[in-house]
Amino acid sequence: MHQQHSTAELPHLRRQKILLILERDGKVMASELSQHFAVSEDTIRRDLAELDSAGLVQRVHGGALPRPKDTGKDYFTRIRETDEVKTRLAQLSANRVEDGQIVLFDSGTTILQIAQSLPTDICITAVTASPMTAITLAEYKGITVILAGGQLNPATMSAGGHEAVRLLQGIKADLLFTGVCAIHPEVGISSLHFDEVPVKQAMLDSASHVIAVTTADKLGAVEPFVVAPCSRVHTLITERHVASGNIEDYRKLGIDVVQADA
Repeated sequence: MHQQHSTAELPHLRRQKILLILERDGKVMASELSQHFAVSEDTIRRDLAELDSAGLVQRVHGGALPRPKDTGKDYFTRIRETDEVKTRLAQLSANRVEDGQIVLFDSGTTILQIAQSLPTDICITAVTASPMTAITLAEYKGITVILAGGQLNPATMSAGGHEAVRLLQGIKADLLFTGVCAIHPEVGISSLHFDEVPVKQAMLDSASHVIAVTTADKLGAVEPFVVAPCSRVHTLITERHVASGNIEDYRKLGIDVVQADA
């Protein structure tokens, strides 16, 4: 009890210990931390707010989660990064595409890699709001590319606004590869950028089958703007090693989870 009281008097030490617990468990709950440190939940909420402001955690209702690794990196920085995991995820995803399909490609560097990984002789109609992805797809002789226009967001290198949403709403696609900033079993898919939410929602509404492709650090994470519940995803393609959270939580929701080999 004396140790708990000392910790309560040293907020910096308590916050360091909260980070260690978060690293170990993959998430923290304010109610549990309150009991662990023998302080009020308001005190813990202030701790989590401070850690969130410092970019060390991602606050969610009732607690906190690890902050996604890519948060804050610009699009072209992420393109230049060599990532064997993303390459493997892109290859697995590209193998799902069949001739004759209408395929929606969301924004994001992983989705761009999927476009780069398609079979050279594939014949599909591809729809995207990402100019970079459209240019990549245009290099395939058998792919007809439809580019949704609108105002370009430099952070995502994707078009948004009424024009893009209206075009997407008029398409009935066989398949959607959706980019994921964060996906949480309870919160769902969420984004760091408010203006891309309606575009992602329009894509989800227009696709018969939705494949979410993401690295493990996005699992269990939450960003400020919620796109849709996890029930909108049919297949989740991710890496074999999951550092935090429980992959079974997604399977329990009826999602077909495919994990890449190490």
